[in-house]
Amino acid sequence: MLIIGELINSTRKQIRKAVEEKDAAFIQDLARRQAAAGANWVDVNAGAFASDEVEKLRWMIATVREASDAPLSIDSPRPAAIEAGLELAGADAFLNSITAENDRYRTLVPLLLKYKARVVALSLDDTGMTEDMDKVYAVADGLIKRLEDDGVPPDHIFVDPLIRPVSTSGEYGIGALRIVERITTHHAAVHKICGLSNISYGLPKRKLVNQVFVAMAIAMGLDSAIIDPLDPRMMASILAAEALAGKDQFCMSYITAEREGKLEGMA
Repeated sequence: MLIIGELINSTRKQIRKAVEEKDAAFIQDLARRQAAAGANWVDVNAGAFASDEVEKLRWMIATVREASDAPLSIDSPRPAAIEAGLELAGADAFLNSITAENDRYRTLVPLLLKYKARVVALSLDDTGMTEDMDKVYAVADGLIKRLEDDGVPPDHIFVDPLIRPVSTSGEYGIGALRIVERITTHHAAVHKICGLSNISYGLPKRKLVNQVFVAMAIAMGLDSAIIDPLDPRMMASILAAEALAGKDQFCMSYITAEREGKLEGMA
């Protein structure tokens, strides 16, 4: 499982406060701990600072880089911030995210190609959100083909079927799982990703819902996620699910995690 560590996000109160006060030690500690816990990329988001996002993002990236050389995911709705972030991120950068909306797509594809970045591809177009899961898949399918035609390698594309709260519709959970399965079947080289915590919004015991959902999604072909890698039970659930889904040869990753003490208290 490829993991984007989600914690350095300015929409979180603690992160916003740390950025405002330039508390470098707090940001650096989160970056180090997420990488040590298994994050393949550390997400950096300064989007809460609309008036000076670029300046704040540059400070956040420089601060993380003083403590960790983990690859970075640049997370922003604003193209200027995305370009500044990708320029500073270095090798193996990730863009979170692109959509099939024409203006955003045309603006961001040149940056993807310039910086050879990986990208979260959200199944969203100019018609907006839809309840029709066949339409969600069709948008994802078209976005994959468009990115590939424009020169983005298939293994740099991480499709997100827009996970929505199952508390608002019983179709959102199973619908997302079926889309992951269809993408796995029809686009074997493309990754499948999700912002996992969205599924449980509005429910009690959210971590339980998230853990069960990730196991179900891995069985359908999910191979990456935007999560809190400091949640040991979530990380253990991923390891167990990959072993059960035949994605961990001889269960070696699971056994190694046990030997390293990462499954303590999980029985």
